[in-house]
Amino acid sequence: MKYPRMRVVIAACLSTAAAVVVNLAAQPQGRGLRVEISFAAGARAEPVTGMVYLAISKDNQQAPIQQTDPEGVPLFSAFVQNLAPGAPAIITRENRGHPVASLADIPAGEYWVQPFVNVYTRFPRSDGHTVWMHMDQWEGQNWKRSPGNLYGDPVKMRIDPASTTPIQLVANKVIPPITPPADTAMVKRIKIQSQILTKWWGQPIYLGATVLLPKDYDKHPEVKYPVNYIQGHFSLRAPGGFGTGGDFDKLWLADDTPRFIYVTLQHPSPYYDDSYGVNSANMGPYGDAITQELIPFIEETFRGIGQPWARMLTGCSTGGWASLGMQMFYPDFYNGEWTGAPSSIDFRASRLVNLYTYANAYYYNSIWGRVPIPAEGNRGPANVAPGRRMEDDQIIATMEQQNHYELVLGDRGRGAQLFDVRQALYGPVGADGYPAPIWDKMTGEINRDVVAYWREHSDLAHILRRDWATLGPKLVGKIHLAGGTDDQYFVANGIRYLADFLLNTKEPSFDGTVEYGDRQIHCYNGGDSDRPTSELGQSVFQRQMPLMQERMLKTAPRGADVTSWRY
Repeated sequence: MKYPRMRVVIAACLSTAAAVVVNLAAQPQGRGLRVEISFAAGARAEPVTGMVYLAISKDNQQAPIQQTDPEGVPLFSAFVQNLAPGAPAIITRENRGHPVASLADIPAGEYWVQPFVNVYTRFPRSDGHTVWMHMDQWEGQNWKRSPGNLYGDPVKMRIDPASTTPIQLVANKVIPPITPPADTAMVKRIKIQSQILTKWWGQPIYLGATVLLPKDYDKHPEVKYPVNYIQGHFSLRAPGGFGTGGDFDKLWLADDTPRFIYVTLQHPSPYYDDSYGVNSANMGPYGDAITQELIPFIEETFRGIGQPWARMLTGCSTGGWASLGMQMFYPDFYNGEWTGAPSSIDFRASRLVNLYTYANAYYYNSIWGRVPIPAEGNRGPANVAPGRRMEDDQIIATMEQQNHYELVLGDRGRGAQLFDVRQALYGPVGADGYPAPIWDKMTGEINRDVVAYWREHSDLAHILRRDWATLGPKLVGKIHLAGGTDDQYFVANGIRYLADFLLNTKEPSFDGTVEYGDRQIHCYNGGDSDRPTSELGQSVFQRQMPLMQERMLKTAPRGADVTSWRY
């Protein structure tokens, strides 16, 4: 299998016994099967601190590493510190695994196996803590394809948990650098080093943007434009998928389309592919870096108007929380946000968990037993009609399973997955410099002290209720929320909690909108609720662009240029 945008085949190879020098006295001596994974000096000459992974699969239709996820093939891991080339990291029945908890639980048989090394970087942060994390290499915190990480070819072999003969694997290949897509006449990409974040993290940190220019931009060199900043997961593709020949291309080039600049931001952190665009105790001052460094650079380079009245925010899911959070925490910098399916904006509805009343994040507890709390629904085509959640929808991953998978990827919140980044974003720094756990990853027991911190710093609904007297006047007309009633991540519950407050605000009234799409699933963003979400991409832009333009024309200060960009 090829990595996206790479000419590299995932691989792993067996080493000969002479190729590995094993210091058994220095390694854990777990009973039964042991797997010794080293990396070749030809792939990396320096020692590694990081995670060593072992993936096991029944087939090699995809490389085993590529088949791992919360409901994927077995993955096992070991943390290594200063591991030298040729020296083995050892995985035994004592090491964590998911979804099979231990090597001892793998049935004897023929399997494809593959080693992988996720390389960490030392971050001497300005807050006094030094942490080891994976440094994003402009791939969006995806360890499976991150440049500099090491891997080896999949090997077919017999595995017997009762065997005492070591299996020796070598990661002898390195993932090469990412090659960004080429710019075009209308799509441009930038990448800058943030001085603010570099100072905070103690390592070079980069921010970027992919910019879609309006029709006839080059024919109007004197015109400055409003900008819509689209929030979401890391991507180097053009905003709206422009350039693929789809419906959005036709919309963007139509004569009656409002002339904006559309921008997707790239701001991966050591904890995730996206910082959520705000400051936080664990990830640092990303919000300040975006507003003080990245956006001014974009607007100066591409002729943005450069005034708050001409900046808009949109996004869904992770981007939904980000767009609302950025508007709230920088209320004078942006002039409105259109949020679809925002994740966990009220912690009474963190998925299906009420963090303020539940004792456990994985189970409902009663005197008669425990019931698992689901995490997400199955969206496979065999089980649902396109774009809609069916009555018999199945649960394919629970909160517990997702958290256990993250723990295998990395302890101390270093799994770079959804629950780990929320812990980093919402919570305080622990005594060890890593995010203070919101719950025990193994048991799900919730930490009440950390919940209290989350509430005051990151529960967007609570903050709006708490600070409406001072924050409300700055947000009038700027908040627009939407969500599907059948969202597989249950975000509609949080929207309802916040809407109960917003729709009853006075002095001032919030003067925004809240929309629910009947039977719509994730990333419903308002509009025609009778159409499946999968068909709403173009209609979202068709609906939002005139609303954003209307908002800007209504709120532009006297003397502002509201005509030259409306050609």
